Amino acid sequence: MIRRPTTFSALVLTALSTTLLGGPATRDVPYPDGYRGWTHVKSMVIEPGHALATDFGGIHHIYANPPALRTLQTGKRTAFPDGSVLVFDLLAAASGDHAVTEGERKFIGVMHKDAKRYAETGGWGFAAFAGSTRDPVAIDAKACFACHEGARNSDYVFAEWRP
Repeated sequence: MIRRPTTFSALVLTALSTTLLGGPATRDVPYPDGYRGWTHVKSMVIEPGHALATDFGGIHHIYANPPALRTLQTGKRTAFPDGSVLVFDLLAAASGDHAVTEGERKFIGVMHKDAKRYAETGGWGFAAFAGSTRDPVAIDAKACFACHEGARNSDYVFAEWRP
């Protein structure tokens, strides 16, 4: 299995960078209650100097709820069941004394699978919530989906399970 964390990260960040600054409101994607108790799938850090550091610098964590996790673990990311949810948690990064630590939450991005409700975006609803609140951030779900179309063969999901 080939892993492309750079491609995944660039695509997610590009989609969010073009959508967080405005656009139509989210389409009723629910806040992912309890997502910090879900399985952590992966992390990365965007450091100063990266092209997207201004808007997306910090520590990134991806979480999967149980239905999404089961699909990721099969390695066959071709059909996530309805009810699958993936969360992209972006936190400020603080550096000091040769360590990088988490700062305050900047926002969370959410993908929620409901094939009928979100048919025009590959069966996925997209949303973002500000900081450590449940306040939705206006995004353009079609712009999010446009980025995810590059992952059509994996049901529009970039994240992979690492055993």
